Amino acid sequence: MLAALALAGCAKHEAGGAMAPMAADAAGAPQGAFLAYEHDVEIALAAEELPARLARVQQACQAGKHGQCEVLHVGQSGGDHPSAQLTVRIVPAGVEPMIADASEAGTVGSRSTHAEDLAQSVQDTAQTQDRLRREQGRLQEFQQRRDLSVADMIALSQQLAQVEAQLQSLDQEAAQQQRRIQTQKLTLRFQPPGTQSGRGEIREAMRDFLATLATGTAWTIRAVAFLIPVVLLFVIAVALWRRVRRRRS
Repeated sequence: MLAALALAGCAKHEAGGAMAPMAADAAGAPQGAFLAYEHDVEIALAAEELPARLARVQQACQAGKHGQCEVLHVGQSGGDHPSAQLTVRIVPAGVEPMIADASEAGTVGSRSTHAEDLAQSVQDTAQTQDRLRREQGRLQEFQQRRDLSVADMIALSQQLAQVEAQLQSLDQEAAQQQRRIQTQKLTLRFQPPGTQSGRGEIREAMRDFLATLATGTAWTIRAVAFLIPVVLLFVIAVALWRRVRRRRS
């Protein structure tokens, strides 16, 4: 009875409530306001300069040289194919200066940018937060009643704890969404000159291999489909010939 009363009060309150400010902003925001950008840049640089350049760019990020910046990943390999990689999350205004700093005396070989639209996710999260906060308020109101039994109090406390746990999880999700919107992920890949073209040829060869494999598979399927009736006719003909031969014998 308590749960039904709580849900009814929550539903009534929710029907007359307004959408949370964040959800309203998400719905009316201009296009692109909720985009999470990710950049991937390949930089050709002499092999002997890779370690020093990686350390310099990493230090520039940690010192906030180009604005608020966080290092997410650092990688380096040597041997016959030396390379280095740095992934950071930086404010939008710092993306281009960071790339320019990283590619000094080098060459930007290729660059790609991907944007994920988080508008719907932000709005859904805000609406769920708003609903849960109203439900939390209604449950807290019921806690103030003095006519509740011990069983009702226990059930109410459990339900309130579940709502608070869901709210905490959604608050973390909303914070992560805003972090992705307000900052941008930048991955810098350092390689000696010629490595990029070699990798490009490998990628092209892989695409050709997959295309050839797909074409060959398609032709094989067509050939099998074409041969099935022929094989069936051959089997039937052999069976008839054997039957006729047995009768003659």
